[in-house]
Amino acid sequence: MMTTSSARLSKAARIATLLAASAVFVYLVSAFLLAAFRSQGDVVAGGIIDGLSFQNLVYNWQQIVGFGSGVFLIWLQNSLIVALFAAAVAVFAAVSGGYALARLRFAGRKSILFATLLTMVIPNTVLVIPIFLGVAAVGMVGKLLPVIIIMAFFPFGVYLAFIHFSSAMPKELVEAARVDGCSELGIFARIALPISKQPIALVFFFAFVADWTNYFLPLVLLPSTKSTTVPVGLQQMISQSQLYDPTAAAGLNVELYIPQLVLAALVQAIPVLIVFLSVQRYLVRGVTVGAVKG
Repeated sequence: MMTTSSARLSKAARIATLLAASAVFVYLVSAFLLAAFRSQGDVVAGGIIDGLSFQNLVYNWQQIVGFGSGVFLIWLQNSLIVALFAAAVAVFAAVSGGYALARLRFAGRKSILFATLLTMVIPNTVLVIPIFLGVAAVGMVGKLLPVIIIMAFFPFGVYLAFIHFSSAMPKELVEAARVDGCSELGIFARIALPISKQPIALVFFFAFVADWTNYFLPLVLLPSTKSTTVPVGLQQMISQSQLYDPTAAAGLNVELYIPQLVLAALVQAIPVLIVFLSVQRYLVRGVTVGAVKG
């Protein structure tokens, strides 16, 4: 059995290890964030605070906007359209589908639930060829609409809503509403939706993040430079950066070095941060959806 001094020494060693790891993490993240406020020369010179100025930030942003005659702003617009509309449709389908699977009894219910669970484990890369062929068959390659429809298919959200309505919705309340003559649609609108803020927030957040960061689907279905989204666009910026390929960047009239690429990555992360902060209070309580009190 460990003595008191040995236990204290072991605890101190664990704390010191965690502090050292945290210090390394904070240093790396700080160096990344502050690079947007520096010039390429300051970044190469070393340190993380040398040359910090808002003038550098403005200059770096001007270089990003100047790339491809402002195509970065078009990428942001496309990403917002795709992520917001796809997430909204995903929330509607998840909440209504989850309620139906949890509270209604109809033929094929278990099969639909099994298919929902099965599609959650199918890799997206397996479906890319049939998806592309189907979209190409209707002449919609390069359009945002099919990308929105495909991204709105979010089986994890349906399952999450199913768990919520199965465990958090009082059966007695539903039965009382039915006895009073309330229809299933009325029960869903007046009882189910008001107690579903947490799963709605969870589904919207996860769907938005998945849609905003999706790289593979826009890469295949949005081949045009001006029709694509930010994740694919950032890869194009990196491939044409003077830092990585001086030959490809010979015709550029803007600088794309570490500060500019860092700032572009930070701008890409801002919408996700805004959505997270907007639904944070629901996310904290929503992570316990389906939990059983002990």
